[in-house]
Amino acid sequence: MGNLAEMAAGEGESRADGLELSIVLPCLNEAETVALCVAKAVAWLRDSGVAGEVIVADNGSTDDSPELATAAGARVVTVRRKGYGNALIRGIRAARGTYVIMADADDSYDLEHLGPFLEHLRNGDDLVMGNRFAGGIEPGAMPWLHRRIGNPVLSGLGRLFFRTPVRDFHCGIRGFRKDAIVDLGLRAAGMEFASEMIVKASLAGLRISEVPTTLRPDGRSRAPHLRSFRDGWRHLRFLLLFCPNWLFFVPGSVAFTVGAVGTTALTFGHVGGLDIAGLLYAAALTIIGYQALWFGLLMQTYAESRGILPAGVRMRWIRRTLTLERGLILGLALLVMGVLVAIVSVLRWRSAGFGALNPGQNVRVITPAILGLVLGSQTVFGSFSIGVLAIRTAAPDDPAPPRAAAPSAATPARSGS
Repeated sequence: MGNLAEMAAGEGESRADGLELSIVLPCLNEAETVALCVAKAVAWLRDSGVAGEVIVADNGSTDDSPELATAAGARVVTVRRKGYGNALIRGIRAARGTYVIMADADDSYDLEHLGPFLEHLRNGDDLVMGNRFAGGIEPGAMPWLHRRIGNPVLSGLGRLFFRTPVRDFHCGIRGFRKDAIVDLGLRAAGMEFASEMIVKASLAGLRISEVPTTLRPDGRSRAPHLRSFRDGWRHLRFLLLFCPNWLFFVPGSVAFTVGAVGTTALTFGHVGGLDIAGLLYAAALTIIGYQALWFGLLMQTYAESRGILPAGVRMRWIRRTLTLERGLILGLALLVMGVLVAIVSVLRWRSAGFGALNPGQNVRVITPAILGLVLGSQTVFGSFSIGVLAIRTAAPDDPAPPRAAAPSAATPARSGS
C-alpha cells in the first residue's frame, strides 16, 4: 500500500466538508463491541457540539461488524489489505475532518471523554497522545508483562532515541492534525504503525503533547489480535532501524575507540596481563567498530535520500567534510600504511633468512599492517557506496506530445474544404 501522503492526494474522500473532527476506529471482527464504541463516539460528538463523523475502517471482518457499525451511525470504509497500519492509513485517508482521533474498536478506551484531545489540537498541538499510566489502568486491562516491562522499556527507548515527551508509546488512542500526519508519509502496515507515527512526528519537529486517558478491559470474549513477543519485537526493530545513532554510531564509536587504544598500547608491549591475545582481540574490536560506523553512515545516507529519515545537521556536516575524494584519499593513505608495514615485516623475515621469527614480535608488526589494509579497503569501498547513495535524481520531464506524422507521397495530405 502506498504511503499516507500519496493516498491523501487521490480521490475526493479527504475533503474537509466543514467537519472539525473525524473519529477513526480500525476494526476486524469486533461485532461484540464496535456498535457500542460507535454509539459512544457519536453521542460525544452530539453532546459536545462538535461537527464530526465516526469512521470504521473494516479490515476484512467475517462477522457482521460493518453492518452493526453502520447501524450505529458510522461510515464504514473497507480495507482489503490486512494489518493494523493499513486499516488506519485507509481510515485517515477517508477522514473529512481537520483533526482525527483514532482509537480501538474493542471498548477499552474512553470514547465519552475526548475533550482534552480536541482542546490540545485546537491550541496548536500536532499530535496528542493518550497516557494510560497517568490516567489509570483498570485491573485486567493490560497484561502484567506489557504494563511492567514491555511498554515501559519500549517507551523509554523511544524517549532516549528520539527525544520525544511521549511516555506511553503504544497507547491506541491519540489525536492529531490530519495534514501534519499525512505529510509524514506513514507506511507501516502492521502494529508498528503506532511507533512510526511518534517517531516520524518527533523527527519532523511536530508539536507533541500527552493527556491522561483510562484503559479498561476490552469487551470481547475472544483473544486480542496483539501478540506480545512478535509485536514487541516489531516495535523494537522499528525503533532501532529509525535510529542509526544508537544502532550503529554509539556502539561503533565505543568499539572503535577501545579497540584502537588497546591495539596501539599492545603493539609496543604487554599491558598488565594482556599480551598477544589481547592485541588480536583489540584489533578485531577496532575493525568491528569501524565497520559499524560505516554501516551507520550508509544507512543514514540511504534513509535521507529516500525520505525515510529527515536530514540531520550532523550528517550534513559529515557529508560536507567526508567527500568522496577525501574518503578515497584517507582510504588510500591507510592502504599505503598497511602495505609499508607489511613490507617491513617481509624485510625482517628476509633478514632472518626466511626462517622462524619471534612470534610475539612478528604479530606486533603484522597486526598494524592488517589493520591498515582492512580499514583502508573499507574506507575506499564505503566512500564509493555513500557517493552512489547520495546522488540526487531529478524527476523526469513531462513527455513531449507526439508529433503528427508527416504526410508521405503515397498518402497526400487533404486540404480543408
